[in-house]
Amino acid sequence: MSKDIRIKKGLDIKLVGIAEKTTTTSSLSSVYAIKPEDFHGITPKLVAKEGTEVKAGETLFYSKSDERILFPSPVAGKVTEVVRGARRKILAIKITADSKQTYADFGKKDASKMSAEEVKNHLFSSGCWPFIKQRPFDVVANPNQAPKSIFVSAYASAPLAADLDYTLVGKETELQTAITAISKLTEGKVHVSVGKESNSPLANLSGVEIHKVSGPHPSGNVGTQIANIDPINKGEVVWIVTPQDLVIIGELLLTGKFNAERTVALTGSQFSTPQYVKAIAGASIDSLTKGNLKNDNTRIISGNVLSGTQVKEDGFLGYYDNQITAIPEGDDYEFFGWNKPVFNKISTSRALTFSWLNPKKKYDLNTNTNGEHRAFVVTGSYEDVFPLDIYPMQLLKAFMYKDLDEMEALGGYEVAPEDFALTEFICVSKQPHQKIIREGLDLMREELG
Repeated sequence: MSKDIRIKKGLDIKLVGIAEKTTTTSSLSSVYAIKPEDFHGITPKLVAKEGTEVKAGETLFYSKSDERILFPSPVAGKVTEVVRGARRKILAIKITADSKQTYADFGKKDASKMSAEEVKNHLFSSGCWPFIKQRPFDVVANPNQAPKSIFVSAYASAPLAADLDYTLVGKETELQTAITAISKLTEGKVHVSVGKESNSPLANLSGVEIHKVSGPHPSGNVGTQIANIDPINKGEVVWIVTPQDLVIIGELLLTGKFNAERTVALTGSQFSTPQYVKAIAGASIDSLTKGNLKNDNTRIISGNVLSGTQVKEDGFLGYYDNQITAIPEGDDYEFFGWNKPVFNKISTSRALTFSWLNPKKKYDLNTNTNGEHRAFVVTGSYEDVFPLDIYPMQLLKAFMYKDLDEMEALGGYEVAPEDFALTEFICVSKQPHQKIIREGLDLMREELG
């Protein structure tokens, strides 16, 4: 039985530069990089040292806390550099790709005949376990704690987000195979959310409960869907897998190969031709954007504008990302900007702002914060864009002064940094909400487990 979810609180940020539904295949990047920081909470132990030859799918490093959790190379090639930071912290492992790709063979599997333990061990050995994340804490899933349910969000509502209905076309077999396998890892249900008006390849999967979602962003956030379908209480765990990662798991089971290729949306006003491109996780940004990027004062983001990570042209695509956004850099100063009517920006306030008069207008926004960091101003505006049944201001303050009892009581187990991306966007105090939530969740995980 499906359950429709209609979100009323939120904000759709309509930007210039949505990707056209044409897909090109990027040339094989000369260098790929896997960054341990993409796997929050993981302390890496290096396996492949500089000079090591690896096949696609062979282990680069593993988690210090659980040696079963392996992190594979996305391509075949040679490990040419291990980038280290302070205290020799591993920042990135760079692999120079071979011209001809070879893959480690993990063997074809029949998902319908595998036991839960066999599925888990296969995901461990192939390096696919990191594709399963968990709530609470928004980290790679702890395999020692069974989830009460598993969630897949096939509805992307973030600004300029990749159209999953388009990128997943033709991948129905891989998706069904992956769902058949991971459904054995929980005694609960596998919940799949699709757009109410969409024609999603996931809508006809068997063994899942389908939910049709509508409403403004963050209706596509998996945290919003969990809160409406199966809220998390203390001591409970929910696992999350993205549709593009399900395809990789499904292909692994069908072919025995770890193929980290995904369809990436190039979005934003600073792309000459916003479009889709097939790329492998960890690809260099310049190989994906070459000849298509306006280099005049541009901010490049791996991910979406609200919760993505800033990268340079010589940087690399995030391990979980299926979107690269390029928008103007907001490093200019607007004289008396606080005292003039605003027609070219989005605002939830009606004080000298007029975006509410034309809700379908698309904007070419830059990264300017339009103000400076200051103490919290209580305006009540956070609640207008925050659909969870939580007091966002009170939770943010509890996270800031590190009161664990209050953090628990106010709903700390239910949230992830991306759930506070919109409140950060509209914050008149310019507080770093996502950073506050991330640090608070790390403290809860350390102190409360």
